[in-house]
Parts: sequence; C-alpha cells; structure tokens
Amino acid sequence: MCGITGVLTRHSDDTSIRSVQQMTDALQHRGPDDSGIWLNRECGVGLGHRRLAIIDLSPAGHQPMHSGTGRYVIVFNGEVYNHFLLRKQLEADGAQQREWQSHSDTETLLACFEAWGITKSLQNFVGMFALAVWDRKERQLTLARDRMGEKPLYYGWCKGSFIFGSELKALRQYPGFTNAIARDVLPLYLRSSYIPAPYSIYQGIYKLESGCMLTVDATGLYIDPASAPHAPCKDTGWALQRYWSLHDQIRKRESGMILDDLDALSSLETALAESVRIQSRADVPLGAFLSGGIDSSLIAA
Repeated sequence: MCGITGVLTRHSDDTSIRSVQQMTDALQHRGPDDSGIWLNRECGVGLGHRRLAIIDLSPAGHQPMHSGTGRYVIVFNGEVYNHFLLRKQLEADGAQQREWQSHSDTETLLACFEAWGITKSLQNFVGMFALAVWDRKERQLTLARDRMGEKPLYYGWCKGSFIFGSELKALRQYPGFTNAIARDVLPLYLRSSYIPAPYSIYQGIYKLESGCMLTVDATGLYIDPASAPHAPCKDTGWALQRYWSLHDQIRKRESGMILDDLDALSSLETALAESVRIQSRADVPLGAFLSGGIDSSLIAA
C-alpha cells in the first residue's frame, strides 16, 4: 500500500501549503520506500505521497508524477492491473507518441487522462486504487476511488481549505484542524462496528464512496455540505459523481444470466484464474495468506 494526501486552499500564507509535508509524514507507515510532495503556491494546491514500491522499483516510479505534457499531476495509491493492455490501446490509437519512461502503472494512468480525459479513463481502469490528480489547465482537483472501495480516501473542509488523505491521521495534521466528533454518526458505528461511506467520525470529513469521483476548484473551498454528500450531487465549486455502479452492471447482465451449472462453474474458474494472474505481476516477491477458508484456498490453489 501507499499513502496519499493533499490540500487545496485560498490562504495566502505558506503554512497551509507547507502542511502537506506534515500530512505526508503521518502516512510513513503506508510507504517506507520513498516520499515526495509537489506544491503550487499560485494555485494553492499541494500533493503528498508515501510509496511502497511494488511495480517499477526505480526512481522512475517516484510520485507525485507529472504527465507527458505537464498538464496533470497525480498521487496514486493502489494498482491498475490492466495497465499494460491500456498502454497497447494508447499506442494503437496513436495517443502515445513518446517512449514510456517507466513500466509504472502510474505513468499509464496519466497517459490515459491526456488521451481520453479523467472520467472515461476511470471507467477503463481495472484495479484497486485511490488517487488525486490536479489539472493544471482547468485548475481543478479530482479525487477518485476504485469500483469496490478497496483503497481508502477521506476528504473534507477545514477552515476554508479542502483537505484529503488515505487516513484521518493525515488530515489531523492540517494546521488548525478542530473538526468535532460527528455524534450523529456514532449510532452507525455501534450498529455496524464500522462507519460506512460517505460518513466519517469527524464533522465535515467524509469517505469518498466506491466507484465515485469528486472534482473541486477554488470556488468550492468554503462550501461545506450541510450533510454527508451521496453521489450524485454538486454545489458551487464541487461535484460528486459515480463513474461506475455495481447496480448498473447487474442490470446490464440480467438478460444474459447463466442458468447451466457447468457453464457457471467454468465461467467462475476462468474469471478467478484471470483475476489471480493479472494481480500476480510484481517486481518484489509474492505470497498468499492461507487461512484455510474457501477464499484463500481458491486463491492459493
């Protein structure tokens, strides 16, 4: 795992922007191999990253990473398993004119953004991820989370700034963070033994829902939602939308349901084998936890 964090602010002092380093340091346990920050004081944006190197262990995989034209800057946690297929598609479309600088999936994501835009690219990504990307042309920040919400991502508003991070402890490092406990959320925790998205334990801080993307610009820094945002919704300077829906996928396949047991078993075995295969790419040793249950036994087998 890696850790990402950042801030978008209109405060003119350097303290708010420089706090990205403190926020990033709070995530050191998520990424012991490398760290980096990127700051743009003119736009009031800062991005931070802690890296656990799995794919491309070289410095070429360092983050925050810039796209080929310099338009996009990204911090990314997770892995996009089909990124080599995406590279081939970009090359076939003529969208990738220059040589690849690494075999990192992060570089692939940036190339996709430049060729297809952020929303269409997200719809093509197969993997587990949480990311933040700054569009230097539109001066807009986009957060996104994978289809099933495997990777965590918190965001919210604090004293006229928009902040985000992989964990709440990073957000608490922002200067003047005094967001109170959201007492109306406590019953959800007591009922479920966890706090479901989009809620968090703090007022004004939320979990990005799975399969969703959030865009924010400078006009949305003082618009703290009156209640937890559920996709789709928007207000001045920010918009939350769903780029992928499990419900929609189920409805699309209702007409093609598998009714034969042997066909169902064959399809399941094929899907499981392919899933394990594409998730076994790594530049470090691989292992599997075997508890003896059905899930771990199937994967280890």
